[in-house]
Amino acid sequence: MPIHHAILLGLVEGLTELLPVSSTGHLILVNAVLRHESEAAKTLDVVIQLGAVLAIALYFRRHLMDHGRGLVARRTESVRLAAALLAAFLPAAVVGLLCRRWIKAHLFGPVPVAWALLVGGVAMLVVERWQRANPGESGIERIGWRKALWIGVCQCLALWPGASRSMTTIVGGQLGRLDTRTAAEFSFLLALPTLGAATVLDLYKGGRALLAIPGGGAALAIGTGVSFGVTWLVVALFLRHVSRVGMAPFAWYRLALAVVVFLCRDALRG
Repeated sequence: MPIHHAILLGLVEGLTELLPVSSTGHLILVNAVLRHESEAAKTLDVVIQLGAVLAIALYFRRHLMDHGRGLVARRTESVRLAAALLAAFLPAAVVGLLCRRWIKAHLFGPVPVAWALLVGGVAMLVVERWQRANPGESGIERIGWRKALWIGVCQCLALWPGASRSMTTIVGGQLGRLDTRTAAEFSFLLALPTLGAATVLDLYKGGRALLAIPGGGAALAIGTGVSFGVTWLVVALFLRHVSRVGMAPFAWYRLALAVVVFLCRDALRG
C-alpha cells in the first residue's frame, strides 16, 4: 500500500470518526476509489481507529482520571457513569461478535453504505426537528443504566457501515431526552471501549494479513498516527460548536453523499 494512500485513509478516519457521517462508510468508499478490496484493507479500516481512541483518551484525560479516582473511592457519580458506559457497550459488543463475518461479507460495499447514509440522514433531520420542541437534560453523570442501555441498543445500528457510531448514539441520546452536547460527550466516551474492542478484535483476526502485504506495517503506523492528530482537533471543534449548529448540516451532507454514491455506483464497483 503506497504511503500517500495510508495518509489519506488516516485523514479520512480522523475527520469522520467522531462526526455523525460514518468513518467506516467513508473509508469503504475511499478504498473503492483506490481499488483496495482485500481483507487486509478491510482490517486497516477498523484498526486505524486506534488513533481516534488515543485522541479521545487524551482529550478527556482529566475527566477520565477524575472518574478513575472516583471509582476507587466509590464516588456515586463515577460509579454511575462507569455502569452507564458498560450498559451502553455490551449490546454492540455481543451483536458485533456474532455478526462480524456476515457484516464484512455483505455490508462492506458502496451501495450498502449509501443506503445507510441516506436512512441515517433522514433520521437525523426528523430527530433534530423533534428535539427543538423537546429539549433534553444535560450532564453525563446523570445518565442512568436504562437510558445508557437504550443508547447501546441504538449503537448496534452502527454495525451497518455508513450508519455511523456517533450518529446512532447521539440520536439515541437525543431520543432519550439528552441535549445534543451531553449526548455527544457520552458518545465520545463510549467510543473508548467500543472502538478499542473492535480494534483489538480485528487486529487479532486480520493483523497477519495486513502486515503481510507490502507496506502494510507502515500503512498501519502512518494511518493510525494521522488519525490520532486529526481526531484530536475534530473532537474539540465539534463539542465547541455542536450545540449551536446542531445535527442538520451533517444530515444534509450524508444525503448529498448518498446521492453521489448511487449515481457513481457502477464506477465504484469497478
